[in-house]
Amino acid sequence: MTAFLITGAKIVGGEVADILLDNGEIVAIGNNLDKPEGAETIDARGLIALPGLVDLHTHLREPGREDAETVLTGTRAAAVGGFTAVFAMANTDPVADTAGVVEQVWRLGREAGYADVFPIGAVTVGRQGTQLAELGAMADSAARVRVFSDDGDCVWDAALMRRALEYVKAFGGTIAQHAQEPRLTKGAQMNEGALSGVLGLTGWPSVAEESIIARDILLNAHVGSKLHICHLSTKGSVEIVRAAKKRGLEVTAEVTPHHLLLTEDLAASYNPVYKVNPPLRTKADVEAVREGLADGTIDIVATDHAPHPVEDKDCEWSAAAFGMTGLETALSVVQHAMVDTKLLTWADLADRMSYRPAAIGQISDHGQPLEAGAAANLTLVDPAAQRTVVPAESTSLSRNTPFEGMNLPGRVVATFLRGTPTVLDGKPVK
Repeated sequence: MTAFLITGAKIVGGEVADILLDNGEIVAIGNNLDKPEGAETIDARGLIALPGLVDLHTHLREPGREDAETVLTGTRAAAVGGFTAVFAMANTDPVADTAGVVEQVWRLGREAGYADVFPIGAVTVGRQGTQLAELGAMADSAARVRVFSDDGDCVWDAALMRRALEYVKAFGGTIAQHAQEPRLTKGAQMNEGALSGVLGLTGWPSVAEESIIARDILLNAHVGSKLHICHLSTKGSVEIVRAAKKRGLEVTAEVTPHHLLLTEDLAASYNPVYKVNPPLRTKADVEAVREGLADGTIDIVATDHAPHPVEDKDCEWSAAAFGMTGLETALSVVQHAMVDTKLLTWADLADRMSYRPAAIGQISDHGQPLEAGAAANLTLVDPAAQRTVVPAESTSLSRNTPFEGMNLPGRVVATFLRGTPTVLDGKPVK
């Protein structure tokens, strides 16, 4: 393995220093470090060194929808975005509801080598919401699953949700809920409000999300397990989670980059690239989730990277699939929405996009401070760079980014996974 001497990087939360990587570890951090024989040097003046980012919510589509994404292409896109670990959601075909499927996804990630892949197991068989899946078997598998979700569908049955929370409590697992009361969102296409009426699109009320979050927080308070809320999107949801945390109740929550920046007004174009679940909300909701992320009510940013082939998006709004890509733009969007607006520092960003998601997902080699002896999982970012988002330049197999044409700050220059470069000069290493 080649050693790397990174010179002149601004260590997040610290000072400018050199970083020596060798044998998969950070060997030393300091000034004027000696270059070992055979080591390569990376001039990192003007760059920020962050711990490798961790995404708790990614759709890699394999097995079953390799026309949209594969584990290889998805993790390559993740590396370009500065991620060294991603959690793969269970809505594959077949569904990741058995030990065999989660082990397949885990092994595909190891073979790809661009980022560590941690499969998320389905809560219910086939994500149908009627019978618990093999939670224990998935937890005991080679993939060591610790997070379970029917994401894309809500575990709407309260009794079943209670049993799931009780079951995973035995091994310290987490249930990640897609908060959407299905009876309130039948046929829903966008956020419910005056605009949905004007556009003639069936509305998606905020209460459909908020009611499930409130219910599950109460259920989990009764059970004493671990509950995580996926892609929180409304002001009311922020208020519910904030109140729960003030009471000392156990709950964590995530927000997506697109819900930190985009609003429902984009639906007026009828461009299906803006169709997503949960839907883009109002300006007041965007301001609330930003505030929630800043004050710690919302624990993490998760991309909800949801790639789709052209035919699933290049059609009329009502027929189009829900979802947006996000792995390659997440860091830039968070910098734009949160860091450049002074709502978060770069150290806060490392907390929300690396330390905390790793802690929620219970992975030890990621989400660690950059210090001697730690695994060499890190990314180098140029915060002064500006770039225009061009879908055709995407590393992902799909092109359904909602940020097309936007000028965003920041650029990932290099990413290292256990000391091996997966991205250099902004491009994936083959």
